[in-house]
Amino acid sequence: MNIASQGTETKGKNTYSFDDFLENRENLDWYRDEPFLQKAVKHFTGSRYEQINKEILKFSPTVSGEWNRLAERTARPEVRPYMLHYDAFNHRIDRVVRPMEVHKLERGVFGEGLFSSKIGPWESFVKRMLIHQLGEAGVTCPMTCTHGLIALLDHFPNGEYPELDGILQHTKEGLSGEFAIGAQYMSEIQGGSDLPANLLEAVPEGKRFRLYGNKFFCSVAHADYSVVTAKVTGSNKVSAFIVPSWLPGDKEKEKRNSYQINRIKWKLGTAEVPTGEIQYNGAVAYPIGPMDKGIAIAVGIVLTLSRLEIGIACAGFMLRASREANLYSDFRTVFGKKVKDYPLAASKLKRIENAAERTTAGAFKIYDLFLKLGKPLNPGIKSDQPIEIRKQRFNLRELVLLQKICVTNEGADVLREAISIFAGHGVMEEFSSLPRIFRDVVVNEQWEGPRNLLLTQIYRDLQRVSDWYTPAEFVGSVLEGALEETIKGYSERIEDLLHKPVLGDVSEASMKAATEWDEFCDSFFKAFQETALNKIN
Repeated sequence: MNIASQGTETKGKNTYSFDDFLENRENLDWYRDEPFLQKAVKHFTGSRYEQINKEILKFSPTVSGEWNRLAERTARPEVRPYMLHYDAFNHRIDRVVRPMEVHKLERGVFGEGLFSSKIGPWESFVKRMLIHQLGEAGVTCPMTCTHGLIALLDHFPNGEYPELDGILQHTKEGLSGEFAIGAQYMSEIQGGSDLPANLLEAVPEGKRFRLYGNKFFCSVAHADYSVVTAKVTGSNKVSAFIVPSWLPGDKEKEKRNSYQINRIKWKLGTAEVPTGEIQYNGAVAYPIGPMDKGIAIAVGIVLTLSRLEIGIACAGFMLRASREANLYSDFRTVFGKKVKDYPLAASKLKRIENAAERTTAGAFKIYDLFLKLGKPLNPGIKSDQPIEIRKQRFNLRELVLLQKICVTNEGADVLREAISIFAGHGVMEEFSSLPRIFRDVVVNEQWEGPRNLLLTQIYRDLQRVSDWYTPAEFVGSVLEGALEETIKGYSERIEDLLHKPVLGDVSEASMKAATEWDEFCDSFFKAFQETALNKIN
């Protein structure tokens, strides 16, 4: 060998490796290695902690390991859901084609029976918070929608329709080990969140109904059953219906219940769950609840649970972002120092961690109030209950709305900041789950009522109850445990804002007032989260 060729096989070779980081990340247990989450569980579950903690410790390795790997595979662009409208014999089947990994993940998640009578509410809550850390993964939106459908069927038992009992059993307890999936189809092209503008028509046929018309934004298009809002022929009132995707014996034949899925939408985030446009051509539908109360049913039960779940999801998103950003900052060395040892990075990591813990504490506290009040759904504001119960229910109503808009807004900021800790690698989709979860947060902000709609609702709610629940009382109750000066400051601000033209005609004054209201709601909800966090710590 001549001198010129000696050592050429190693020249220019870079031996840098991410293997240590990857091994540590893959070995993380999302519950065991999350001390704050364990502390929150202990604080809120009391005497049930030991049993719940045992169940979650048993469950967590599966979601942290196998399910996480499946979620990463389902996120690849080349396996996004798509439609197969016809089979080889020209039969219209509208099959939603999804990858094998999502079917496996779906069987695992739904097989847990998260909403069955065999599992307690806190165990289900914590398991769902862990599952949400997968991102959408094709399972979390279906999980949320199924919860709403089950709650609706539980709330309005109806012996006149034995089919509804079968649907409840199939979704809640499972049939022969198989758990059905639910969906909710409410939005139409002309209305979006404006449900009174629904035009889908429900035509009576004996005891049941048939649906005719279009729904424009239908997530979980592959579901077995759906909650659908429509107007009964000759009525201006919206009603709610349960619609099976297949009539008995037809699922195997891929013969849908007289409706077509026109297309699957291409979305910014939650890309793994198929969102479609549906045309009903006489689909069999079963009414649920009072016929003229479809909007109250849809918003008070189904959307309330979805909004509540979005808060749980964002807590999970932020916990994962904080955990992985801290892990990477302790691994990565730049200019001779670990990332975590730079003050700018350290301050950002601290902000992310605080937001994650605050959001988690707030989600636990709201759910605790939900359970203590007996899981109130569809209560509205008017009630003949004792005044203190009415006030607590009103608190819950507004906290669910505030949580939905505030944690999705902050969640996007937290995910973006966590991504920046990874620098260039942070935007590489094969390197980290954070870009995918970031997009999911942005989409979650639009689900179940966008920000402006819910800010308006909160403002109107406070005005409507002011004769029996003053804004200052509301603030004092929600911020119970905070410093007196904090409560006083927010009380004065809310009193002032409720006398400003927040909902008036567009003008410089009304736009300024609207901006102040938006900022107040964010700040006020963070103060609530801080009181929850302080009690845990």
